[in-house]
Amino acid sequence: MRSILLNPGPVSLSDKVRKATVSTDLCHREPDFFTLQDRLRSKLVDVYHCDPLVWTAVLLGGSGTMAVEAMLSSLLPHDACLLVLENGVYGERISRIAAIHGIEYQAAPHQWMDAIDFDRLSRQMENGTFSHLAAVHHETTTGRLNDVSRLAALCEEHGVGLLLDSVSSFGAEAVPFDFPALLACAATANKCLHGIPGLSFVVSRRSAIEKAVEPPRSLYLHLPLWADQQDRGSTPFTPPVNGLLALNQALTELQEQGGWSARHARYHHLADRVERALARYGVEAMLEPGESSCVLRSYRLPQDSGYAEIHDGLKQRGFVIYAGQGKLASEMFRISTMGDITDYDMERLLAALTAVFDESAAL
Repeated sequence: MRSILLNPGPVSLSDKVRKATVSTDLCHREPDFFTLQDRLRSKLVDVYHCDPLVWTAVLLGGSGTMAVEAMLSSLLPHDACLLVLENGVYGERISRIAAIHGIEYQAAPHQWMDAIDFDRLSRQMENGTFSHLAAVHHETTTGRLNDVSRLAALCEEHGVGLLLDSVSSFGAEAVPFDFPALLACAATANKCLHGIPGLSFVVSRRSAIEKAVEPPRSLYLHLPLWADQQDRGSTPFTPPVNGLLALNQALTELQEQGGWSARHARYHHLADRVERALARYGVEAMLEPGESSCVLRSYRLPQDSGYAEIHDGLKQRGFVIYAGQGKLASEMFRISTMGDITDYDMERLLAALTAVFDESAAL
């Protein structure tokens, strides 16, 4: 019996993705590697059917945070003024990245459980001289799906470029590529795309990379260096070759399963089943219907059960869930339905939830 990961990444892998990871030994300076690299960059741009003459995918070795940092440090000019939307851990992390790189920024702070206050955000943009806005698409702190299409429209209204952390949404939620304000988004292989950890990427307008900051703020994180070398059939540093092999298979499976919209529907279906099962035990969702991403939902901890009790009971039965973060750790737990989760796995999960909460009620 395999263990199923219900945390917001890394995810449970399909057998074919797992086998692809160790399918061959590949030198990153050989033509067959560059063929793989070109194929992956094309596939990533095509996930949302973006025009390859307008958009390009830049592959990076590292977690999703690395891709976010590369995007911000590369695509914000030295005279940029950044507005950062904060309504969770990952929005606040963007502010930390800006501060570390000496980027002028101002936060638009919200409580972690709050949706975006667009009226207040609009007033802040009107009263500032911002060149860019950075935001998280799916804030996994709570599972909230921020309305990034409305954000993109607001950015267009104010003549501001949008940089998007889509680490936990790319491949399963709609990304507003049709809005001219969107300059780039950062993502990872090991969440909605069902690849392995250690590989991330930025999907950027080619024009944004052409206007990237000079001189660079970083050697390793400078997107134009990676983009130029990859365009030339090369790579500036050693890439995560095995991660690329796995991602190639994962993207093939995404296409075979109907693309991002089909994955969106699948995640929603599984999440709804979990939510209904928990509701029978009086466990409430933290967010209102329609506010959560299809990827992850957060639940209020019952008064008679602690997180450790729920986590350990499920782990004994082959499922790994996630605690709340920071100040929410004592209030909530999170369950994600990403990854290679079959109908059989879901039946096992529902049985495990029943057993854990029945045991808790009997104490």
